[in-house]
Amino acid sequence: MRTLALEIDGLELPAVEKISNSQEEDPFQVLIATLLSARTQDATTLAASTRLFRAARTPKTMARLSVRQIERLIYPVSFYRHKAKHVKATCRMLVSRFGGRVPTTMEELLTLPGVGRKTANLVLILAFKSLENICVDTHVHRISNRLGWVRTNTPDETEQALYRATASRWWPYINLYLVTWGQNVCRPVYPRCGACAIEPYCPKVGVTVASKT
Repeated sequence: MRTLALEIDGLELPAVEKISNSQEEDPFQVLIATLLSARTQDATTLAASTRLFRAARTPKTMARLSVRQIERLIYPVSFYRHKAKHVKATCRMLVSRFGGRVPTTMEELLTLPGVGRKTANLVLILAFKSLENICVDTHVHRISNRLGWVRTNTPDETEQALYRATASRWWPYINLYLVTWGQNVCRPVYPRCGACAIEPYCPKVGVTVASKT
């Protein structure tokens, strides 16, 4: 992890991290950007989030937008129609149930439409500076299995296994480090093992080997 901390310096950060940094960890913008980011490339997430926040920056103002307006603003994120409905419903719940504020507990966050453990964990880490959560997306799930830290089948299983397999001081950073590394070096198919600073420590579980032909 110390090696990765040095190696990711200067690499392109994940879209939600950029939004969090630029908006001073605004919980609402972190929440909405994370909702939009699922199965969507970072550049698309960043552009869509920027358009949406330009139109509405608070739960109250965003709840006033129609689903169709939100669809147009966030297109072409993956599943934009479903996400537009979740965004509007989430904003309405934030206003009606939580006084326009993003809740600060896992249990309450999971009551919001479209919010799963990945989104909730990332909001708690980035917006509320939690030191007790690990956010697991596809990159974290893939790389932690590839490195042999865990042997799991789903991201939820990976999250629970990582709490047992890693030192707690690294929990808030696992997502940032592994997502950045996964996007730039440890790719899903044909990872750049020759350019990987932690290659000597990696058993390369499940790595696809490039053909020599």
